[in-house]
Amino acid sequence: MGWSSWLLFVYLSWSFFISSTHESQTYQLQLLLQLRKHLEHPPQLDILEGYNGDLCNLSSSPNLGIVCLENTVTELKIMGDKLVKVSNDFNGFAIPNQTLSESFSIDSFVTTLTRLTSLKVLRLVSLGIWGPLPDKIHRLYSLEVLDLCSNFFFGSVPPQLSRLVKLNSLTLDGNYFNGSVPDWLDSLSNLTILSLKSNRFNGQFPSSICRIITLTDIALSHNHLTGKLPDLSTLSSLHMLDLRENKLDSDLPGMPKELITVLLSNNSFSGKIPGQFGQLNQLQHLDLSLNHLSGTPPSSMFSLPNISYLNLASNMLSGSLPNHLLCGSKLGFVDLSSNKLIGGLPSCLGSMLDKRVVKFGGNCLSVDSQNQHQESYCNVANEEGKQSRCRAVGILVAAIGGAVLVISLLALLVVFLRRRYRSRRTFKQNIISKVEQDNIPTGVSSEVLANARFISEAAKLGTQGAPACRVFTLEELKEATNNFDSSSFMGEGSIGKIYKGRLENGTCVAIRSLSLLKKHSIQNLKVRLDLLSKLHHSHLVGLLGHCVDSGLQNDSSSTKVFLVYEYLPNGNYRTHLSEMCPEKALGWPERLAILIGVAKAVHFLHTGVIPGAFNNRLKTDNILLDEHRIAKLSDYGMSIITDEIEKPEAKGDVLKSSHKINLEDDVYNFGFILLESLVGPIVTGKGEAFLLNEMASFGSQDGRRKIVDPIVLTTCSQESLSILVSITSKCISPEPSTRPSFEDVLWNLQYAAQVQAMADADQ
Repeated sequence: MGWSSWLLFVYLSWSFFISSTHESQTYQLQLLLQLRKHLEHPPQLDILEGYNGDLCNLSSSPNLGIVCLENTVTELKIMGDKLVKVSNDFNGFAIPNQTLSESFSIDSFVTTLTRLTSLKVLRLVSLGIWGPLPDKIHRLYSLEVLDLCSNFFFGSVPPQLSRLVKLNSLTLDGNYFNGSVPDWLDSLSNLTILSLKSNRFNGQFPSSICRIITLTDIALSHNHLTGKLPDLSTLSSLHMLDLRENKLDSDLPGMPKELITVLLSNNSFSGKIPGQFGQLNQLQHLDLSLNHLSGTPPSSMFSLPNISYLNLASNMLSGSLPNHLLCGSKLGFVDLSSNKLIGGLPSCLGSMLDKRVVKFGGNCLSVDSQNQHQESYCNVANEEGKQSRCRAVGILVAAIGGAVLVISLLALLVVFLRRRYRSRRTFKQNIISKVEQDNIPTGVSSEVLANARFISEAAKLGTQGAPACRVFTLEELKEATNNFDSSSFMGEGSIGKIYKGRLENGTCVAIRSLSLLKKHSIQNLKVRLDLLSKLHHSHLVGLLGHCVDSGLQNDSSSTKVFLVYEYLPNGNYRTHLSEMCPEKALGWPERLAILIGVAKAVHFLHTGVIPGAFNNRLKTDNILLDEHRIAKLSDYGMSIITDEIEKPEAKGDVLKSSHKINLEDDVYNFGFILLESLVGPIVTGKGEAFLLNEMASFGSQDGRRKIVDPIVLTTCSQESLSILVSITSKCISPEPSTRPSFEDVLWNLQYAAQVQAMADADQ
């Protein structure tokens, strides 16, 4: 009996392992097929068409490599053939035959890519990918190697890349990244290779790079870097430094002793070559050509034990090389041409016995007069150089002296004016201080109000073209609603009564009537309402204006406030779910679009304004639809004035018992919106029993068929549905610390919509 039980256990375990492995392989293959579709079917991925074998045993080629660890894809290499690049003509739009088409979406592509969460190595080269690199690339948190060479990425390198703390190789060569080289690169404490060649980076070489002591290779050539190159001697592991073809214009800095290759040609480096360069015993390749270096090169550079290539051409080097100069045994190429050197050529550079290539034309050396200038040319040039340096020093001293004089005079003037102003201000300050204290609104930081920081840059952009908030009179609102006649009454929302009205210009509006306790001044209330009116987003019901009526109330303890919103004709989201109104019921893609819109609005309320607006009364009743079925959230931002509102007893809310405090959590409440989107509004009446006893049904196909809305089942793909079921269960977790951020919720919704769109397209 014991043996049979053991064998049964082994059999079941093996069956489960085989089943889970097969599901994982199928899921990963589907993701790769989606990537193939995004990349517009490159021939390198044709092998995936109709492939049914083990993905991890797929034969590698020079253009495609897939490596797995424990049946999970950890390495993906795709080498394309879109090698033709345009140097300066690319302006951020698709180019026929060079980039992917205009319909390519970099955001959708990276969203799919980040589902391969175990990737450690990612190489996508010469595929014609174009667009700004999205922040969400940081979701590939296991990445150790990222290579996006020879594509058409543009814009800045996303700051979120700094979260890839395991990254040891970052290669973005041959793209169109611009702006400054990121100053957060030292966050990548394991980085060994940094290669950003052939882009459009400008500004200075960031000093933060000098703190990445693990670096072995730095390549920033063919950019537009300017200014000073900092001391690099702290980079003790650095072997290769390539800064060719920039505009760096400082003296040459200190270098780490382990350098093997130094390429600094075609810049504007000046001053003498530091003697320390003659102590870099590991150095094999040194190119300092096409700069403004002066003085006599250190003799010890020529005799370095490993030096094989030394290019000092096209500088302003002067003086004479010593006759007894020694050359290293490995030195095979020396270029001293187009400088101001005089005297003879040392024997180790002039001997024909050594198989060594030496170029020295364009100097004033006493050999090979056919390709040399007269010695007077180099002497005059050197003298002119000294004189010009003296003149430059004189001009600099004069400029500094003049600047000091001007600053001194300005300082005296400022001191004089401040004393005069202070004497005038003393009397005014005593009077004004009390007025200011009386007018600072209670409960809202005076700093927030003074600096107008409540609206972020994103919010400011969102308000462009939005109507200004208007202060209505009570007479205008009475006229709009026929004196708040019962025929205009629309119902009672979570806060206050709501009336439909028509303004004098014919605009239909929704008017919310609130009774507020007189805890604070009318001025304070108006400031709060003004802040509320500044919350503009395409998925928020627009607040058009307000009216405060405090003088005609019988109850002197309260104030009547009216909020005037835009009117949305298509009702609320709840009425468009199956059970309530079958003929208007929304399919799965439409529900996803509505959920994404609302999630964007809530994410904006949390992060797009300072301070964030939380507790936004999220439920399906408060999601309204316009004439195009675009979702807009109502009842938002009431936390700004919530301490003044007489909170009525809520009716029919979900889960009143042990999780009451969690009802204030927007993520938790949004989880119930997701749940109603899946199963219909029937969930409202089931309470905790539904959570505890029936959520497990989502885990099986049969269980889903029993509880998921039939319209959802007939219009969704199983993968899209699974994504939403997963994020829903996380949102309504009883433990707040385990709930996702709204950014994660939004990302999962967008991914579910993308998967659904691809499934619909395939059908």
